[in-house]
Amino acid sequence: MRGVSPVGHVYGVPVAVTEHEGRPVRFVWERRVYNVRHIVDHWITLRSDWSPEVQEHLPQRAHWRVEAGSTVASGVYELRHDSTSGEWLLARVWD
Repeated sequence: MRGVSPVGHVYGVPVAVTEHEGRPVRFVWERRVYNVRHIVDHWITLRSDWSPEVQEHLPQRAHWRVEAGSTVASGVYELRHDSTSGEWLLARVWD
């Protein structure tokens, strides 16, 4: 990611993700299919709204930074999966 902004472009938009053994292998964004070529990084955070009095399970967000591409674009993408809602978001993009 040389010469690229360390922050990237922030999106926070829902995306459809295909997983294999819990890892993203493909996602659809703006009607384009992106195939994951390489997982750059993976980490887990707790949701800030977690309360032990209200919720039994730790609500986590799994973050995946991946190299991916479609027929017209490629880059580094950060996908985020929320364990409570099951929703995937495209959090950031580095072109």
